[in-house]
Amino acid sequence: MQFETITLQVPELLHRRLLNTARATNRSLEEVILHSLTVGSPPNWEDIPDEFKGDLAALDKLDDRALWQIAKSQKTVEEMERYSQLLEQNRNHTITEAEQIELSNLRTEADRFMLLKSQAAALLRWRGHSTLASPF
Repeated sequence: MQFETITLQVPELLHRRLLNTARATNRSLEEVILHSLTVGSPPNWEDIPDEFKGDLAALDKLDDRALWQIAKSQKTVEEMERYSQLLEQNRNHTITEAEQIELSNLRTEADRFMLLKSQAAALLRWRGHSTLASPF
């Protein structure tokens, strides 16, 4: 991991809080500040499969309205029924090769869909919104 050095002026009260936390947790001030920055930063996607990273990176550039649309989106009943049907056929070993490919594609799309929804919700929370109720 590469590090960068910055100089940052912080209010005295915040500095005391960070120092007190460092002392109370037996950690260095730098560790406490880095942890605070990490927790307070927009969610990252380092552990996400590479095939989804571009989709997630694009979310950072979206406005709140677009993020809300993604966070609140749902699969159609037909999509869910087809996915369930293919899963059942797979369990029963009655799935064709073409259906296996379709199931694999649907599974990948379902993973992408859920990752985008959760990342959109996390970005909205980070931007100060409560994700319990959409303003749009």
